[in-house]
Amino acid sequence: ITYSAAIGACKKGDQWKLALKLFSSMPGAKVDPSTITYNAALSACEKAGQLEFALHLLGMMPYATVAPNKISYSTAISACATECQWQLALDLFRSMPDTRVSPDEVTYNALISACEKG
Repeated sequence: ITYSAAIGACKKGDQWKLALKLFSSMPGAKVDPSTITYNAALSACEKAGQLEFALHLLGMMPYATVAPNKISYSTAISACATECQWQLALDLFRSMPDTRVSPDEVTYNALISACEKG
């Protein structure tokens, strides 16, 4: 919880690089990132318009045996919207069933926003 809170504080302070540095330091501290921690890092990247970092984090989750959830996908889709990448947002949306994640209202709104900006 401490890492998630610290990463969240970095997001609020527009310190996405520090958020990723904290996230990256977790294994060295023998702390396994959780879905909540990944989502906090994803959110920091999304807020800063760092789409590639957000997509990298989302892609890392299965390899770290951490299951992405609705928040993970909605945040990544919002990052696509920020960068006017509606096709990528649609691809992420379409991949959700592969990970057994169902979209919710937030996910649909993020996708609509991405398509609108594209």
